[in-house]
Amino acid sequence: MFDFITQNENAQFYECGYSCDNAWLLKVSQDCYFITDSRYTLEAKELANKNTQIIESSNITQSLIDLINSLAITTLVFDSLQVSLDIFNKLSSQLRTTLEPKPNFHQNLRIKKNQDEITKIKHSQALNTQAYEKFADFLRNCKENLNEKQLHFQSKIFLQDFGKYDLSFDPILGINHNAAKPHALPSNTLLKKGDLLLFDAGIKYERYCSDRTRTTYFHEEINFDKKQNFPDKERQKIYDIVLKAQETTIKKIRVGMSAKEVDKIARNIIEDAGYGKYFTHSTGHGIGLDIHELPFISPRSEAIIEEGMVFSIEPGIYLPDSFGIRIEDLVVIKDNQAIIL
Repeated sequence: MFDFITQNENAQFYECGYSCDNAWLLKVSQDCYFITDSRYTLEAKELANKNTQIIESSNITQSLIDLINSLAITTLVFDSLQVSLDIFNKLSSQLRTTLEPKPNFHQNLRIKKNQDEITKIKHSQALNTQAYEKFADFLRNCKENLNEKQLHFQSKIFLQDFGKYDLSFDPILGINHNAAKPHALPSNTLLKKGDLLLFDAGIKYERYCSDRTRTTYFHEEINFDKKQNFPDKERQKIYDIVLKAQETTIKKIRVGMSAKEVDKIARNIIEDAGYGKYFTHSTGHGIGLDIHELPFISPRSEAIIEEGMVFSIEPGIYLPDSFGIRIEDLVVIKDNQAIIL
């Protein structure tokens, strides 16, 4: 194990049980030093782990430098994707320590989840699924046509359970042609009977994220089940291709495969059906304290699938100016197979 510094809140929380938006965490062996200002010190002392020393400072970076020099640390790892050039120059000019850049080093430390983390992600996804069901009930009973912006607002009420949970990310909600944009912004398009609706959302449970996407047919019996029956033959055809790609990929995942091999399973099915150019993003991504973590399930990823990894499988087909379909679940790698959470 190596010593490191970080300002990333999820890395801070993972190491010491507390985080805030103005702090440095220094990890030396098993000891943590949490340097922050007077706005956060009382809360930090209440919530941080026992092996964490809280240091109050009006200049947290200078206090970090002084502390590192006093501890005579030989080498410190930092995430070069997260430390600004200004901060790096200040640290390197005053520290008597070698700074070693390691992009995404903390996500790499968290790439395999322990049982407690898996349980939290699973519970987060269960709560997320319940919110989907409540949103479907709302849509079934809604007496007026609402637009995407209004539906987007309403969905967050069910997801957050009136303030009980934070969102993993701002939900994605697209009707018909707007669903052809993988990360569509909500518009003034009204939802009407017979429309296609894509909904991608997640919440946090004890800081751990969930993530789920369903594409559904809006009618009197609307639901967010995986089985969907579209009256329109083209939509049903595309839906069935995406569902086959998603379910086949989940069934074929094994320990020791590369992430790009996993991506290729889904991509080949969509390409063989003639829609390869309309699958415009990666097949999946890791999830945990961050909504997007390692491993990335993409055509370029050399990551090797291991026991304890948790990631999404979410192929999609997006026909510009017409409609888009995506289906997403989270899986955990256990006993050499992918199990849906």
